[in-house]
Amino acid sequence: MIFITLGSQKFQFNRLLIEVDSLIEKGVITDEVFAQIGNSDYEPHNYAFSRFMNREEFSQKQTECDIVITHGGTGAIIGALRKGKKVIAVPRLAKYGEHVDDHQLQLLHQFDDMHLIEPCYDIDNLEDAYHKLLVTEYKKYVSNTNAVIGAIDKIIIDDVLSDVKKYKGSKVRHLFLKNKA
Repeated sequence: MIFITLGSQKFQFNRLLIEVDSLIEKGVITDEVFAQIGNSDYEPHNYAFSRFMNREEFSQKQTECDIVITHGGTGAIIGALRKGKKVIAVPRLAKYGEHVDDHQLQLLHQFDDMHLIEPCYDIDNLEDAYHKLLVTEYKKYVSNTNAVIGAIDKIIIDDVLSDVKKYKGSKVRHLFLKNKA
């Protein structure tokens, strides 16, 4: 199954929904497709959809699918990668009223450089991106949350504790060390 997720922002992303409808009509996509269309006003003709989904419904669809086609939002991409899904990401573009700027292009380039997803920078190339996705092996996503937390801990230990040591015997040092324990 292919799961399309467009998020819950106030912007439409009709171009993507229309193109998937077209690829189904042409017989390019033959898998079952389900879309969470958010605030798009285009309603798909060839696949099931829901405007919004609660967390459980969303998680269930993401678990059931093999492929996620999504906008270029970090949360949507990482959520799919964490579940081990193959991802095609298409950026929302300001010129189509899909977002306030084109930052999703930059995000897609980052994920593309890491070889985690199949980017589709131009909606007219969605068919090619789909075919490429089917035959390409992508790197597994590895969260760097622990590395970030470790870096923050190091800053706290190096900077904050060194400042606390300056206040030897003071109430500030005592309270800090008491809360640390």
